[in-house]
Amino acid sequence: MKPEPAPIVLFTYNRIWHTQQTVKALQKNELAEQSKLIIYSDGSKDAADWKGVQKVRNYLKSIDGFKSIRIVEQSSNRGLATSIIEGVTDVVNKYGKVIVLEDDIVTSPFFLKYMNDALKYYYNEEQVMHISGYMFPVNSAGLKQTFFFRSTSCWGWATWKRAWDYFEKNTDKLYCQFSKNDIHVFNLDGYHNFWRQVVDNKKKKINTWAIFWYASVFKQQGLSLHPSVSMVKNIGHDRSGAHCRISDMFDGPLADAPVIYFESNITESRLALKRMQQFYKKTIRNLFPRFFATVKSITRLTQVS
Repeated sequence: MKPEPAPIVLFTYNRIWHTQQTVKALQKNELAEQSKLIIYSDGSKDAADWKGVQKVRNYLKSIDGFKSIRIVEQSSNRGLATSIIEGVTDVVNKYGKVIVLEDDIVTSPFFLKYMNDALKYYYNEEQVMHISGYMFPVNSAGLKQTFFFRSTSCWGWATWKRAWDYFEKNTDKLYCQFSKNDIHVFNLDGYHNFWRQVVDNKKKKINTWAIFWYASVFKQQGLSLHPSVSMVKNIGHDRSGAHCRISDMFDGPLADAPVIYFESNITESRLALKRMQQFYKKTIRNLFPRFFATVKSITRLTQVS
């Protein structure tokens, strides 16, 4: 008997067009009609945002094409970080596994199959803690169709309860637990300063969640599965919502074929690490001086929504 597909959790706010594109792409997935869709609609920050929130909620009530649809309308604004932490926790505790999307993630038609196949394949592999749908636009020559990499990503992802149970957002504990060498490795051996996002959370300059998921996986010596060709595309870099336009430097091709190979050697791909280090060295380090004023958008792009 085939296992039931993992429930899909979608987080929305006030961006009607983005939400529509996300849902329409998801509906084209072959497993959509077999999947439960749970949508968290965050409450408005202020009166100016309320019309947008209401438009999104009206649209959500018209959606079909899934096994079931449940809409959770928040009466107040929870914020993205709190919404995701609470929503993922509730769903994964109930179902044991979860696929997570935000309202600006367009998926390949093969996204759900990839996610569910990976969740099944690595179900008993404790070291595998995260399934990423996104892959950075690096040179894929020589990379296997799927591979392992230390860092998580938040643009379309999945996990199990056994892994999410380790999630903790506690900057004080991280400061005590991470040595200088840990921070160096966490920062891709010094090629990108992910740790700065932990520091900025501690100083309350930002309030994010995904850097703590990466840290939680890292502390357990966990690994994340990634596809060599991205199964998702982010369409949110257009000055909509709270996220300013940066550039298309994170855009790459969207997978037009199913994933048929799952890596059985559960170790980090040295080639993938090298390609990611090159990407951050050439691209991200040049981005911060130019867009310092949009640090919240930048940190979201680099896995910390």
